[in-house]
Formats: sequence, structure tokens, C-alpha cells
Amino acid sequence: MVATDVRRDTRGRPPARGVAMRPRGGRIGPNAITRVAQALREEVGDAATRAVFARAALDAYLDEPPLEMVDEAQVRRLHAAMGEAIGTVRAAAVAREAGTLTGDYLLAKRIPGPAQAVLRRLPAALAERMLLAAVGRHAWTFAGSGRFTATPGAPSVVEIADNPLCRGVVADAPACHFHAATFERLWRTLVSPQVRVVETACCACGAAACRFELRRP
Repeated sequence: MVATDVRRDTRGRPPARGVAMRPRGGRIGPNAITRVAQALREEVGDAATRAVFARAALDAYLDEPPLEMVDEAQVRRLHAAMGEAIGTVRAAAVAREAGTLTGDYLLAKRIPGPAQAVLRRLPAALAERMLLAAVGRHAWTFAGSGRFTATPGAPSVVEIADNPLCRGVVADAPACHFHAATFERLWRTLVSPQVRVVETACCACGAAACRFELRRP
């Protein structure tokens, strides 16, 4: 879902404040499917998980988990089916756990250990700025056809405008639990263990962008 490196630009500085990263197409990394399957099995068991995936017409993914990018519409359909089958409260908890598991995967497999070590040694503000830049370079893997923007600050803010996972979704409160938990896992590990990620606006609630504040001490 996110960065594999933390390189700066050719002048040794992170990308400019508030620069929007353009998507490459309407596809999203397979963790948005595979980690939901993992978290859902832990919550409701194998049979109920298969029923949810069948409801979304994605049960084949349980037998052969995707290894490449998947259609963003499939991810949206899976989250909708999960909410319909087990209720929005439990579905939110599963999505959050799936996001945490995705963060764990990225830390273990995608973000090089030496880069992680560098970030952990830096002051939190600088580590955050570098991590924002790295996440932005790989935003196409989790924002799909949406538009990702990162703005360093206090707090720093990330946004996904026209979030494809929220299209057609109507909610009374911010609903991007998967994204929020993924960001939080990465930030707590690489920036500060006290970071809280709070979604303050959501496309599912009528906003133009899903907005996440990265709140640190």
C-alpha cells in the first residue's frame, strides 16, 4: 500500500508541501483483499468469511489469494458485503484490524529495514515529512483512481479526494477504517508510538475528500 523507500528529491528535500499525487488507474494493492480475509476469519470464522466473499462475488480469492493489484470496485464491493452480512460495527472493527495487518505487512516486506532504522532515529517532525513523501510516491497502490494529497504540519494531513472505496457509500460518520489503521500502524512504528490517526472528513459523509489528521504529541 505504501512506500518502499524514503528517498528525497534531487536537491535533498522532501517534495513540496501539499502536492497532490496523481493516480495511475483504478486498481488497489491486494492487501485490501487478503488482509480483510485474514481479519474476517479471526472475527467470524471460515464459513462466515466465505459467505461474505461469496456475497461480493469474490469467493475465488479465498482459494487463490490475489498477488497483483485488484480492481478498486472489488474492494468496495467486499466492504459493502461485509457491512451487510455482519453489521457496520463489526465490519468497522474488521476493516481496522485489516488495516493494522496491512501496516505490519508493509513493515515486514515493503519498507527496507535500513530506511526504518533511519526514520526511527530522526526527530519526529522530520521522520514524518520523509514518510509522507514516501507514502505519496506510492499512493497509487491504495488510492486507486482517487487523488492523494499530503500536507506536513501540526497535525500533518493526508487526503484522498474522490476516494474510490467510498463511491456510492452513505455514512453518518467517517468510514475509512482500513486506511486510518494502516496509516496509524506505520506512523506509530516509524514516527512516534503516540500518534493517533483521526479521519475528520469522509467522502461517504458527503465530503470531497477523505481527510486524515496524523496527530502526534
